[in-house]
Amino acid sequence: MDEHLISTINKLQDALAPLGGGSQSPIDLPQITVVGSQSSGKSSVLENIVGRDFLPRGTGIVTRRPLVLQLINRRGKKAAGSAASAGAKGAAGSDSVSSTADQLLDLDMGDKKDATAAQKDHKEGSPGQQEDNAEEWGEFLHLPGKKFFNFDEIRQEIVRETDKVTGANSGISPVPINLRIYSPHVLTLTLVDLPGLTKVPVGDQPQDIEKQIKDMLLKYISKPNAIILSVNAANTDLANSDGLKLAREVDPEGTRTIGVLTKVDLMDQGTDVIDILAGRVIPLRYGYIPVINRGQKDIEKKKTIRSALQDEKEFFESHSSYSSKAQYCGTPYLAKKLNSILLHHIRQTLPDIKAKIEATLKKYQQELMNLGPETMDSASSVVLSMITDFANEYNGILDGEAKEISSQELSGGARISFVFHEVFKNGVDSLDPFDQIKDSDIRTIMYNSSGSAPSLFVGTEAFEVLVKQQIKRFEDPAIRLINLVFDELVRMLKQIVSQTKYSRYPALRDAISNQFIEFLKEAMVPTNQFVVDIIEAEQTYINTAHPDLLKGSQAMAMVQEKLHPTPQVAVDPKTGKPLANQQQGGRGSTPSGVTPEEKSGFFGGFFSSKNKKKLAALESPPPVLKATGQMTERENMETEIIKLLINSYFNIVKRTVADIIPKSIMLKLIVKSKTDIQKVLLEKLYGNQDIEDLTKENDITIQRRKECKRMVEILRNASQIVSSV
Repeated sequence: MDEHLISTINKLQDALAPLGGGSQSPIDLPQITVVGSQSSGKSSVLENIVGRDFLPRGTGIVTRRPLVLQLINRRGKKAAGSAASAGAKGAAGSDSVSSTADQLLDLDMGDKKDATAAQKDHKEGSPGQQEDNAEEWGEFLHLPGKKFFNFDEIRQEIVRETDKVTGANSGISPVPINLRIYSPHVLTLTLVDLPGLTKVPVGDQPQDIEKQIKDMLLKYISKPNAIILSVNAANTDLANSDGLKLAREVDPEGTRTIGVLTKVDLMDQGTDVIDILAGRVIPLRYGYIPVINRGQKDIEKKKTIRSALQDEKEFFESHSSYSSKAQYCGTPYLAKKLNSILLHHIRQTLPDIKAKIEATLKKYQQELMNLGPETMDSASSVVLSMITDFANEYNGILDGEAKEISSQELSGGARISFVFHEVFKNGVDSLDPFDQIKDSDIRTIMYNSSGSAPSLFVGTEAFEVLVKQQIKRFEDPAIRLINLVFDELVRMLKQIVSQTKYSRYPALRDAISNQFIEFLKEAMVPTNQFVVDIIEAEQTYINTAHPDLLKGSQAMAMVQEKLHPTPQVAVDPKTGKPLANQQQGGRGSTPSGVTPEEKSGFFGGFFSSKNKKKLAALESPPPVLKATGQMTERENMETEIIKLLINSYFNIVKRTVADIIPKSIMLKLIVKSKTDIQKVLLEKLYGNQDIEDLTKENDITIQRRKECKRMVEILRNASQIVSSV
């Protein structure tokens, strides 16, 4: 069961490999990512775990692409027999991971005769690796079905595939190489070997090579499901470790980082890593494991890894600092611990991975459905279908029956309602007839409208002239309202055609948009005229018999009360009779009469000269006569009456305009567009000679459909893999 879990993740890695590594894959798989500086011994640790030389070696950056290394424990005949023997000897309660590791230790270490024979073969200088056998081989995902039994060929294929993507220079690429190794001498495990950290460009390396490598590493190790295997040299200060520093950036608490200490045998005499192992320097949740790699001299002498592992075991067992904890040191324990950590991590994350795969699959399936099928119908049926959909969606948005009703903002018909009842109504209500008419203007019009004979009463002509001038002011807001509604209808158009299905045919989408806007512009001409006619109708006939209009007698009484309010008579609280001084004051008050200033009247300013001879000479009036004098009481009263009547009628027209103009626009523009747009679009586009060009698919849509189909295929495969667990 444990190996089946890791096998499931391996299959998922293979299935998702076409998506590339790092942040490109939508699924975050649990994996062990190996980080460290170039000189930390990272490659040697991996080779020790595998038990074979298979990684490229050299100076500078050797690992230039991530290597997804999937180790599969394949029991050979001898391994199966040894495992059965070891299993019979094992305690009944031991866990499967420890048991497997112990068996592998027995297979790797216990047979000195095999190791000695292998060393002898190497010393004799026979070609190739004499350890090659039918029980160990490697397979690359990019070369399906081909088995590499010679591990030197695996190294050469890694170099060849790296150069194929990155070129022969020292460039790097985040696209991973997937390598699967089958062997009876490995624990089932998955590791991602990442390029080693470097600081200074060497040779023809890019100047920003440090940043490039760091960015690539961060894409892999910053994912929550990544276990970080930080390889550090024990003979340098741990605080200066590049790998550990990078790991702390994404995992500051050290909860998903495990440390490996290499070059323990190269430390100064009398020093050790006991404090680091005890977590007293930089603590990590999974702790540190010391290992010993082969030196350059060992590699040149063809020292086998199995021989090196035996030397490593003897070093820790014989060293005074590590002998008591030797079972927790060395590469076999590291492999066992990594296997245990990975299994535990997979068990925790697998339910989330299943859910994530299903959710992502549904998302891409929905997008693929929106993009439409690859096999297209005839051009005429596409145009007909698109126009019908557009007309239905346009009507639906206007009527509040859109497929997706937003809770965040107003849209469609609701916005038009807001324009009608908030924007326009408030704009109309804000109009004040007296912000442009002064009392002197009213009085001048009253004189002009009465002709040569001064009027005895307030004339209707002056009232009508003034009211008509003010009614004309409703025309601009009404025209502005039509433009606002036009903008809202165009906004709905953009909302509809922004959907994916319209972007599939960009020429047809643009044609529908252009014809719709053209139709609205044509419909605006009669709408404007209709609205202007309504305002002119209000101007043409002033209905002085309107039931809501203030009556003349009412207006006069209101003005009289305003100019001559009824005096408040003080009453004696004891007798209830008016007080004497109030009565006397009332009797002794001066009767209202005409003051000397009032004699001059409204135009008295022109005749204020005290020279009687000039007055007697009857001089000609000036070319321009304007009101300058003080109004008489009668003139004042008539002006106030006119103002009251104007205000009363203006408010009536306000209510009428605020009600009838939106109705007119609804009739002439909105409803007309709802009923006629489908017919107009069919007339303009359905019989179009260029109909084939209109239904030519967008290149972006074609490419996106391919991407979605690829993602759906990959995710379906991944879904089948995880559903088997």
